[in-house]
Amino acid sequence: MKNAIGLLRQRVDVKNPTRAADGQGGYVDTFASASPATVWARIEPATASVIERQVANTIEAPISHLITVRYHAGITTKTQLSTTAATFMVRGVQDVELRNQFLMLACEQLP
Repeated sequence: MKNAIGLLRQRVDVKNPTRAADGQGGYVDTFASASPATVWARIEPATASVIERQVANTIEAPISHLITVRYHAGITTKTQLSTTAATFMVRGVQDVELRNQFLMLACEQLP
């Protein structure tokens, strides 16, 4: 992915699941900002051929978008990404070229 930095033109907030006390002895699952909390990304709608090529049929969840970001160790299949217009749940993570430089994220847009 040489020169891919210029393609990362959208800001996304990175949030990971966390548990917070609810004050009644239980807990509430919420999402808290990761570090770094905001990263540059490339967001593109996924097509069937793109999904097959990028994630090799290893994901069973519905995939609506492919999001590329610079490598971020805190992004997992439990991460949520947000823009001003949409929220995405990460369903698959692929280290592009296995060089810890870029991640290709197979994501589902949440309603």
